Amino acid sequence: MDSIFILLEQSSLPAWIREGGTLTGYPLVLFLHTLGLSVLVGLSVALDFRLLGFAPSTPLQALARAFPVMWAGFALNAATGALLFAADATRHFANPAFFVKLACVALAMVCLGLLQRNEFRVTGAGDNPVDVASVGMRGKILAALSLTAWLFALAAGRLMAYINEFIQ
Repeated sequence: MDSIFILLEQSSLPAWIREGGTLTGYPLVLFLHTLGLSVLVGLSVALDFRLLGFAPSTPLQALARAFPVMWAGFALNAATGALLFAADATRHFANPAFFVKLACVALAMVCLGLLQRNEFRVTGAGDNPVDVASVGMRGKILAALSLTAWLFALAAGRLMAYINEFIQ
């Protein structure tokens, strides 16, 4: 299995990202990954807190417009995350924090999708195209689960660098 990851790391794009020595290599990919993460997690946390009852004067309909931006942030994160993984695949694959991070991100994204589908319903065009159901217990549980998943995903992502030091 390691040979697949070694081949991946040695292919031209991952090698250039890792060893290019320019601002357009690893620093740019990492910046874009951080940008996507900030957009995705920042908006998701704001939405989750609102669903949990914070800032009740903020209309939920206004937050519905954030979903396409969050999905764009996720797409940017997925693309740049794949590049960062490819640049150092053997080390990431051996790191247990990497798998914790991926599992937590997957859980948070499932929560986001379920919140969008269940709590925000598109009803058609007009002044108010989104009908936001009253936030029930299921929405609050999903919001709390989303917050928890993002907390653990961020912690695991940050700990990846430190855990690698112990496993090498």
